[in-house]
Amino acid sequence: MRITVEENVRCAVQDLNTRAKRTVVFVHGWPLGKDIFECQYTVLPEYGIRCVSIDLRGFGASDRPLRGYSYDRMADDLCHCLQELGLRDVTLCGFSMGGAICVRYMSRYKGARVRRLVLMGAACPSFVQRPGYPYGMSREQVDLLISQIYNDRPKAVSEFGKQCFAGTPSTQYLNWFQGICTDAAAWSTIKTAESLRDEDLRADLAKIKVPTAILHGMQDRVCPFQFAQEMNKGIPSSFIVPFEQSGHCLFYEERNKCNSTLIDFSK
Repeated sequence: MRITVEENVRCAVQDLNTRAKRTVVFVHGWPLGKDIFECQYTVLPEYGIRCVSIDLRGFGASDRPLRGYSYDRMADDLCHCLQELGLRDVTLCGFSMGGAICVRYMSRYKGARVRRLVLMGAACPSFVQRPGYPYGMSREQVDLLISQIYNDRPKAVSEFGKQCFAGTPSTQYLNWFQGICTDAAAWSTIKTAESLRDEDLRADLAKIKVPTAILHGMQDRVCPFQFAQEMNKGIPSSFIVPFEQSGHCLFYEERNKCNSTLIDFSK
């Protein structure tokens, strides 16, 4: 289905197992799409969980406007989707940039409709280094990535994809993963990279008032494990679930552990 989130902008939504009593809402990362969570979609419904997933604007099957890629605007899009579907008491699960957008949603909308929060390899509280925050990429490194996207986007996102895993996925899986990356619009890939560089969520963390599980790969090269520790410090009622064998894509590399955590936490 497609939900109107702004005039002339619709987001694609997948809604599985609609009669289930529990709901997990998935928000993907950069520069991916909702299909990335297929290891969760094939398991969680068997445990009585409704799986709702959203293609952010500019990605997957959603509309691709030239503007609207701030965290505030994308949190607004998420709000429209939750309202349109009439969802309440959900477990909101954001991966990478999607985790950052979920944090902004929780702050901006006071956690409306959300009972529990899962931050999975989240690009939070800041994707780049800042005064008092020495973790992650430098602004210059993100600027270089943006320049590479302008010049050769398929190569840039392909190289990014290789950094997302601690192990070595099959060639077929990696090709599929990178295909999702290149399926996004070039301008949305660039604009959201700029948001990753410019947005700072440190002040948002304390506004999260629901139980929060922080799932993070200890070998994550995209969002280092220190991100999880900083989120844990800033979010009341939060706890870390470390994934020792995973890089960024813990939902794939340790999918059984990820799924069991989601099943148990969403009860």
